[in-house]
Amino acid sequence: MVRIGPVIALIAQLALLAVLAATVGLSAVGWVFGAGYGLVMNALLAAGLARSGATVLGPANSVTLSRATLVGGVTALISDSFVRGTSVTTIVVLASVALSLDAVDGRVARRTRTVSPLGAIFDQEIDAFLIIVLSGYVADSIGLWVLAIGAARYAYLAAGWFLPWLRNPLPPRYWGKVVAAIQGIVLTIAVADFLPRPATATVVAVALVLLTESFGRSVWVLWQDHRLPTHHGLALHMRSTGSR
Repeated sequence: MVRIGPVIALIAQLALLAVLAATVGLSAVGWVFGAGYGLVMNALLAAGLARSGATVLGPANSVTLSRATLVGGVTALISDSFVRGTSVTTIVVLASVALSLDAVDGRVARRTRTVSPLGAIFDQEIDAFLIIVLSGYVADSIGLWVLAIGAARYAYLAAGWFLPWLRNPLPPRYWGKVVAAIQGIVLTIAVADFLPRPATATVVAVALVLLTESFGRSVWVLWQDHRLPTHHGLALHMRSTGSR
């Protein structure tokens, strides 16, 4: 069964790329990366919908999909920046709107009672992809160490293939969501480049420290849960959640 949502979103992605090409300009590189992102992202979403048995996206996932389409525009423009000049203002606007919508989809899911595992994963992966794309742009001016921000989640997922206990579910943690939001906001500020370069580097470094602490806390909780009996692990989870 064809899921109409991803099909419409792919068309919207191509339309956004066409608008960018007609306004700020887009080279073949931008088109390839932007369209490739849209194709892969929507194909994965369609597969996820099929596995979950869902036939429609639902209101919250529709918001996330709109945000994902904007991320495709950011991807195209940043890819373009490595071969030609690009509109930094447009990148900042698209990224800012995408980050703003990140605060909307969760609320919509809760209010419409459409919270789902697929929606949570979809939301997280779009966040992670936007962060790695932004970090790639910022690294060109500040330093390659900024890529650690974008690579953190993917390194964590890769480690889970060798350490299965890292794939265990974590309890919801508000601080983790705050830290994730900070990464996107800080990197967008860095892309805008309106602060003195040393100040920008300092702010990005602080964001990296916060991210390291957040991932470190997650690994520590899962390690303790892996080492201790089940009831002790659950108690540790509760203490960790309460401390935040």
